Amino acid sequence: MISKDTLFALSLFPYLGFLWFLTRSGKTPRLALIGFYGTLVFVGVTIPAGIYAKQVYSEALANIDWLHGSAEVFLTLSNILLVLGFREAVLKKEEERRKKEEGRTDF
Repeated sequence: MISKDTLFALSLFPYLGFLWFLTRSGKTPRLALIGFYGTLVFVGVTIPAGIYAKQVYSEALANIDWLHGSAEVFLTLSNILLVLGFREAVLKKEEERRKKEEGRTDF
């Protein structure tokens, strides 16, 4: 059976492909795209934090609250950027629709 660490490492490749297509499409709101890339920062911070927790505390990262919480901050920031980016896109689309409808109602 495949280990969770191997599965985690292998999952990066589909995610990198996802980011590549998302970036090339040019249709993703910039702030949301930064949020998706921020998830990579979270992964990049979590791996060394997990290693540190194992070597210094002989525990899993999830059991060292201050270290785990510090790593999770990056995921939280990424999620906030995603929400704000897509919110901005929705508001922009609604504004465009509203302007279009106003243009049709003027006789």
